[in-house]
Amino acid sequence: MARTPHPARRHRRSLAALATGLAAVGVAVGSGADFSAQSANPSNTFTAGSLTIDDSREGAAIFSPADMTPGAPAQTGTVDIQNSGSIAGTFVLSRDRLASTDSGDPNPSPFANKVNVTVVDCGAFQGAAAPGCGDAGDVTVYDHATLASMSARLDLGRFGPGERHRYQFAAQLDSSAGDEYQGDSASARFVWDAVQADS
Repeated sequence: MARTPHPARRHRRSLAALATGLAAVGVAVGSGADFSAQSANPSNTFTAGSLTIDDSREGAAIFSPADMTPGAPAQTGTVDIQNSGSIAGTFVLSRDRLASTDSGDPNPSPFANKVNVTVVDCGAFQGAAAPGCGDAGDVTVYDHATLASMSARLDLGRFGPGERHRYQFAAQLDSSAGDEYQGDSASARFVWDAVQADS
C-alpha cells in the first residue's frame, strides 16, 4: 500500500518550489541594464555686496568762506558724492561738530546763527560729464537756513551702484549781523552716510 505524504511536508515542498520560481524571475528581471542620467552645477559662489562712499573732498573742507560781510553775495563750494559700492543705498547729509568763536564784543547769539547756508543737488553725472549747478535741474536740499539750525539729517534719496552727484554749498552772512560779529567765526563738519536701500 502506497504511503501518502504528510500534509505538512507537501506544504513545505510547495513553498520551496514557489521561492525557487520567484528567485528565477528576479534574476531574469534584474539581469538587464537600467537607463540613467545626471546633471550637476558646480562652483556656486555666494558673495556679499558692498556699500561705499567716494567723497571727492574726503578729509578736507568743502569750502571755507572768508571775509564775509552782512548781506554780501554767497560764497560757494562743490563736492562730488558717489556710491562706489555694488548695491543701492539711501544717502543722507548731516552737520555736526559745530563751534562758534566770539572774538570781540559779546554776541547776542553764536556766530553760527548768523551764517545762512544753502545746499543744492546739482544732479547726477552722465558718465564723466559733471552736471551744471545753478540751472533748472538743481534740487534744493537745505534752503537758506542757518548753519546752527542744520541739525536734522537731510535725505538725499537713493543712489544706485556707481551713481555720482555734485552738491553745491553756499554760505552768506545774514544782513542782521551787527558790528559785534566782526572777526568772529564758526566751524562745522559735514557728514555723508548711506544705508542699504530697499530692493
